Amino acid sequence: MTASGRAGVRPAPPLDPGDRDRLLGGAHHDPHALLGAHPARGGVVFRALRPFARSVAVVAEGLRAELVSEGDGLFSGFLPLSEIPGYRLLVSYGEDDGGDGEPVHDPYRFLPALGDLDLHLIGEGRHEQLWHALGARPMAHQGVTGTRFTVWAPNARGVRVTGDFTAWDGTGFPMRSLGSSGVWELFLPGIGEGTLYKFEITRPDGSRTLRADPMARRTECPPRTASVVAASHHTWEDEEWLRHRADRRVHEAPFSVYEVHLASWRPGLSYRELAEQLPAYVKDLGFTHVELMPVAEHPFGGSWGYQVTSYYAPTARLGTPDDFKHLVDALHRAGIGVIVDWVPAHFPKDDWALARFDGTPLYEPADPARAEHPDWGTLEFDYGRREVRNFLVANAVYWCEEFHIDGLRVDAVASMLYLDYSREYGQWSPNAHGGRENLDAVAFLQEMNATVYRRCPGVVTIAEESTAWDGVTRATHHPGPGGFGGLGFGLKWNMGWMHDSLGYVQHEPVHRKYHHHEMTFSMVYAYSENYVLPISHDEVVHGKQSLVTKMPGDWWQRRADHRAYLGFMWAHPGKQLLFMGQEFAQGAEWSEEHGPEWWLLDDTYHSAGDHRGLRDLVRDLNRTYTQTPALWERDTDPAGFAWIDGDAAEDNVFAFLRLDAFGNPLLCVSNFSPVVRHGHRIGVPTRDGGWQEVLNTDAARYGGSDVTNPDLLKAEATPWHGRPASITPVLPPLATVWFRPV
Repeated sequence: MTASGRAGVRPAPPLDPGDRDRLLGGAHHDPHALLGAHPARGGVVFRALRPFARSVAVVAEGLRAELVSEGDGLFSGFLPLSEIPGYRLLVSYGEDDGGDGEPVHDPYRFLPALGDLDLHLIGEGRHEQLWHALGARPMAHQGVTGTRFTVWAPNARGVRVTGDFTAWDGTGFPMRSLGSSGVWELFLPGIGEGTLYKFEITRPDGSRTLRADPMARRTECPPRTASVVAASHHTWEDEEWLRHRADRRVHEAPFSVYEVHLASWRPGLSYRELAEQLPAYVKDLGFTHVELMPVAEHPFGGSWGYQVTSYYAPTARLGTPDDFKHLVDALHRAGIGVIVDWVPAHFPKDDWALARFDGTPLYEPADPARAEHPDWGTLEFDYGRREVRNFLVANAVYWCEEFHIDGLRVDAVASMLYLDYSREYGQWSPNAHGGRENLDAVAFLQEMNATVYRRCPGVVTIAEESTAWDGVTRATHHPGPGGFGGLGFGLKWNMGWMHDSLGYVQHEPVHRKYHHHEMTFSMVYAYSENYVLPISHDEVVHGKQSLVTKMPGDWWQRRADHRAYLGFMWAHPGKQLLFMGQEFAQGAEWSEEHGPEWWLLDDTYHSAGDHRGLRDLVRDLNRTYTQTPALWERDTDPAGFAWIDGDAAEDNVFAFLRLDAFGNPLLCVSNFSPVVRHGHRIGVPTRDGGWQEVLNTDAARYGGSDVTNPDLLKAEATPWHGRPASITPVLPPLATVWFRPV
C-alpha cells in the first residue's frame, strides 16, 4: 500500500448528476453514501467535499495520494487498494498553510454515533433523557474526539452543520438521515467545546433556513443567536441537600418562597457573583426557597424570560451553564431550595428558532388557528405530537437532573388546558367529545408530572392555573367528577386568594366592612387543591403598583397595612411567595431594567428605617413560621384550621387558629381598622394557662406604633365565639398579631 502524489490515483467514477446536485444543494439524505471511502471493484473510491480547498490528499501509513478536483469543492480518486486504510485527509487552502494543511479525520468514514435504542425511544416519544441523544455532544467516537451533531427535522430535504469553523458556509458538512426517525446526524472530528454552530435546513420547497439547535445546552449572548458546543465540568457539592430533599412531603413542610428575576435583582451581576450574595440574603431573611423567573435563553429581555427560544440552555446574559450550576450549588449549600419558572405553553416566532423549524409546522400545530396564541403573538406547542411532547417532558427532567432544580413552576397552565382560551366563538374547534378541554395538553401535563415525580425524588411541580379546573394537584390516576385524572401537580398558585385579598386591602378601612367576605371566601375552597399564596411579579407591574403603594392612606398607614397583610398571609393556610422588593416596601413598580430600589435601605436615605423595619418583619415572619409546625404541617388538611371569628365585618377583624399534627394551636388576629381595640374579647380553645404574643406587626422595631401585649394573657372562663374560654388582648391598629398558648 504505497503511493505518492497522484501516482496510482485514477479518476473515480462520476457521481450521478442528481446525487451531485442534491449533495451540493444541501438536499441529500445520505451524504455518507457519496463521501468518504467506499470499496469498489479493484480498489477503493475516495471522495471529499471541501469548499474553497486548493487540494485534498488521502494520507495513511505509507500512503499519500492527491485526489482529483471535480469542481464545486468535490475531490475524488480511485486507489488500487485491497481494503480501506485508516486514513486522514490533508486539506490545503492556499499559501497560508504552506501548501499543506494538518491531517484531519474524514467525518464521512464514521458509523452513526447515535444508537438504535436512542432512535427507538425518540420514535416512541419516550426518551426521558433526550438531551443525551440530540444536540451537539462532545465525545470520543471510534477512538476519535470530536462532536456529534444530531437534530430532529423530519420534513427537511437535507440538513447541514455550519458554524464559525466553516466561516458559516454549510456546504462542506451535510448530515445523514437516520431512517424514518426524522433525526439527522453527523460526527465532526476535532470540533470541541466553545464552537459556534447552527443547522442549515433545506425545506420541502427547496429553500434554506439557518436555525439554532433546539437542544443547544449553551447559546451565544443575545442578541446573537448561535448555539455553542458545551460540556459540563462542574463538580457538585450539594450531596447533603439532595440526600434529605425528599425526607418530608412539601405539603407538610415549611415552604416560603422569595421570587427573583436574576438579571435585575442586582443588575450587572453574573451567576457566580450572584452566588456570593443571593444565598446569604435569602438565608438571612429566612425564606426556604427561591423561585427564579425563567432562566432558559430568550431573545427579548423585556419578556422577562417568558418567550423562550432555547429550552435547554440557561441564558448566556449571566454566564455559562456551569456558572448557573455554581449558583444553584451555592443556594443548596445555604439550605435554600431552587424553583425555576418553566414555560411550555408557547414559544416566539423568531425565524432562527423553533417556528416552522424544518419548513413545516413542527413544534406547533398545523392548523394556524390552533397554533397562534391570541394574547402574546406567539405559537403554542403541538402537545398531540409525541416527539414534541417528548421534547418538553425531557426538558422538565433535564432542569431537575442536570441543574439539581428542586421545583418547576409551570407558567400559563390555563392557556394550555382550554381550546377556547382567549378565543371568540368560531375561532376554535371542540375536542372529540365536543368539549373545550385540550385533551392533548391534559395528557402532556399528566405525563410531565408523572415522569418528574418518578425520576426526581423531592422535586415539586407548581401550576400557575387561574381557573377552577378540577384536580390540578390531584394524582394523575385518580379521576374526578369530570372523568379526568388529576393533572398531577404538587402545588397550585391560589390566584383567587391573591385577587380577593388584594382587592380588600386596597379599600379604605371605612369601606372594608362591605368587602369582608373577600378575605374569608378563600377558606371555602382552601382544601380543594394544594395551594401557594402568591404575591408575584405580575402583581407589581404594568400599572398595578407595588404592594405598599396599593394600600390606602398616608405613608404610615400604607406601611401598617402592608405589614398587617403579610402577617395575615403567612398565617393563612397555604405556602407563600413574595416577589423581590416587596420585602422592604419598595414604592415603585418593578422594572427589569433597574430592579429593586436598594437605595431605600441606605443610611443616607431619611426613611431607610421604615423600609428596614418591614424587612425585619419579613425575617421574623419566616423564622417564627419555620419554627411553628401549626403554620405549615397541615396546610392541606382542614383539621389544621379553625375560624374563631370570621364575621367581625364592622370591626375589620379576623381571628383564626392554625393547628399542627398534635393539635397544638397558633392564634392569628388581624385588625384591618386604623383604631386600637382595647380588651377585644376573643374565644380560645382551652381554659388552662394563658396566651403569649409571639409576633406583632405593629411593634416599634418594624416601624409600628408599638401597641403590644407584653404580658401573658390569662385565659378566662368566659365562653366566647363558641369556645369554652376567652382572652382580651389589645389589638393594635392596622396590624396582625400571633399568639401561642403557654
